Amino acid sequence: MLRNLKELYQYRALLSALIARELKARYRGSSLGFLWTFLNPTLLMLVYALIFSVYMRQSMERYLLFMFVGLLPWIWFSGSVGGGASAISDRRDLLTKVKFPAQVLPATVVLTNAINYLFALPLVGVMMIAYGMAPTPALLLLPVLVLVQLCFTLGCTYLVSAINVTFRDMQHIVSNLMTLWFFLTPILYPVTNVPEQAGGLPARTLVLYLNPMSGIIAAYQDVLYYQRLPSAGPLLVSAVVSAVLLVVSAAYFESRREDFAEFA
Repeated sequence: MLRNLKELYQYRALLSALIARELKARYRGSSLGFLWTFLNPTLLMLVYALIFSVYMRQSMERYLLFMFVGLLPWIWFSGSVGGGASAISDRRDLLTKVKFPAQVLPATVVLTNAINYLFALPLVGVMMIAYGMAPTPALLLLPVLVLVQLCFTLGCTYLVSAINVTFRDMQHIVSNLMTLWFFLTPILYPVTNVPEQAGGLPARTLVLYLNPMSGIIAAYQDVLYYQRLPSAGPLLVSAVVSAVLLVVSAAYFESRREDFAEFA
């Protein structure tokens, strides 16, 4: 992992150039251009708002804000893992070049989506102002949450991108898995809606502790919606899992590096 991070820093100019190119290419030819960074999550929020505020009435106060707080980091995560699955297999032309740092490709996808997330984050502030909410000291924890999610997202992306080189079905599996994962994560509903017990199992505890994204999303909701410090337990578990996953994924990615040019 240390070698991986060291090389990412060493090739930071290349990484920055690839991110800039990706950001420019993403909306090239579009009339609205970069505004889609804000419009995409907003339109998705409105669709879910129609479903859960009109058709399936949700009595929760400031529900639009609650949903938006969870949707933004999820879009970063799912877009990174889904797009990063083919990051290596789609760029064999670069991998055949001498000493091209393969780890830059998945990192480019993750960091590009992270930048989109950060650019869309002020919309949360606008909504908070519209609801008459004032900033609280809990907001100081936001960079910590972003860092935890960055580690988890990067770890997942390294893993699926390395596997997809020889098992091309992985990118399709990931696409379907993300849909299931989305509804298992408390984004459209508060985690308190999950029953304490279900079928003799501690359902709420399992949701929070076995799904790292649940702990991360719940922490975002605590800081930005409830304006309080997040629960230490779920967030700590998510942070530890994120760190371990990043170490393991980076090691696996490193072990497969020699195969990338041949099988990609």
